[in-house]
Amino acid sequence: MPDHRPTARAARSAAALLLCVGLAGTLAACGSRTSDNVASTQGGFVSGDGGVTILAAGKRPAAPVVSGPSLTDQKTTLATKASPGKVLVLNVWGSWCAPCRAEAPELVSAAEKTKDTADFIGLNTRDLDPIPAQAFVRSFGIGYPSIYDPSGTLLLEFSDQLPPSGIPSTLVIDRDGKVAARIIGRTTEATLVGVVEDVAAGK
Repeated sequence: MPDHRPTARAARSAAALLLCVGLAGTLAACGSRTSDNVASTQGGFVSGDGGVTILAAGKRPAAPVVSGPSLTDQKTTLATKASPGKVLVLNVWGSWCAPCRAEAPELVSAAEKTKDTADFIGLNTRDLDPIPAQAFVRSFGIGYPSIYDPSGTLLLEFSDQLPPSGIPSTLVIDRDGKVAARIIGRTTEATLVGVVEDVAAGK
């Protein structure tokens, strides 16, 4: 008899996609699955361990540079660009996202430990009202800024690197402005510090 397992797997993937494009609460559940490596082979990426995808030096695409209003002061415009000589860590999050809440302290610690080599910036997406997102920032003591992207339009600029439903997700962009690594789903301090250190060292 023919083996139907690939078909069943495809059906599960399709069902997961339908769930992911639903309500924000559903997206939070989808974002918590870090082991799936969603679309891990797109854009020339090579799958890594624990939800981390690494792209070898010399095969990295240029990262989009997007700009938008600051979450905490919408009269101020922020851009996804690091200070000269630094790596950029871009974290996509929403206040409605349970895995985002779980990883927030890890990101705060990682940002502190890598402050000499990396700039962190958040991309707050699908929070139609900025107030819950601002409360999230205060609650977790997040010191780095976030761009406010309630419609998810700016996130779509990264569609070659990140699935729109993959929230939370994190990109590490090297000093040349190229995408060096991505993490789909919840990350940890140890994982992120290790990736940042490697990218900053030119690996």
